[in-house]
Amino acid sequence: MLIQQKLPSLALAAALLVANHAYAEDRTGTLKKIADSGVITLGFHETTPPFTYSLGDGKPLGYSYDISLKIAEAVKRELKLSNLQIKAIPVTTQNRFATVQSGNADIMCGATTNTTERQKLSAFSNTIFVAGSRLMTRKDSGIKDFSDLAGKSVATFARSTSEKILRKMNSEQNSRINIVSTFDRGDTPVSVLQAGQADAYMMDDVLLYATVHETWRPDEWMVTGKSQSFEAYGCILPKDDFAFKKLVDREIARMMTSGEAAAIYRKWLMSPIPPKNVNLNFPMSKEMIDLFKNPNDKPFD
Repeated sequence: MLIQQKLPSLALAAALLVANHAYAEDRTGTLKKIADSGVITLGFHETTPPFTYSLGDGKPLGYSYDISLKIAEAVKRELKLSNLQIKAIPVTTQNRFATVQSGNADIMCGATTNTTERQKLSAFSNTIFVAGSRLMTRKDSGIKDFSDLAGKSVATFARSTSEKILRKMNSEQNSRINIVSTFDRGDTPVSVLQAGQADAYMMDDVLLYATVHETWRPDEWMVTGKSQSFEAYGCILPKDDFAFKKLVDREIARMMTSGEAAAIYRKWLMSPIPPKNVNLNFPMSKEMIDLFKNPNDKPFD
């Protein structure tokens, strides 16, 4: 009698084992890669506080990195991998797309704008932040808005959306702006600006506010100008990996509607952050409030 009672349980266990094995075999793309290796690799930019950065020890932190850690937890639950390892790999503005395309990173959450043009290279997650492109300049530069840039030198990162906007201003409005494009290593836009080799630095407003606090004399600088575009930051994902994107989007939407994303926002944009314990005091914009109510992956262009 005891043996007969155990048989259904053994049969059920065997059936579940077969089903789980079949489910694992059905996985493809990034989820299969992670399941097979037991490792998820998160790309991060080392110099874009408060989104992703490091303090010189190689350990990433920031608003976007916290979101990517939440996504890693969602992958861990989905794949039932109790010992999922998280590996962080640094990227630059120039190689971030290639790093995900090559599979060296499974996902890269940072301060990357989702645009229709970039969607030819990569997939993007639901938007995680909305920024506006503005200018950083000395308070005594005489520059108040983009109309004051004629004949001036403006620094920005190569291959950024800001560089694209500046080039469009020159071609369509004859703005006569001298564009100084730099990279993440060596001479950066802020180092060029502080050295007097540029009159202004164009980038997303929240990044500029963080940069002001990193300068030698923060009181000498200001962020100014009417936003020339809205920037929908999304996590870079492998192209055409629909199962992985669905999982990532679902987790971002869950964080936004549950209040978890709002807590991450307060932690990094409304509270003192390392290394100098500066509070950016950057309240949520109307666009961010709308995003948290209605998560989506739509670019602004």
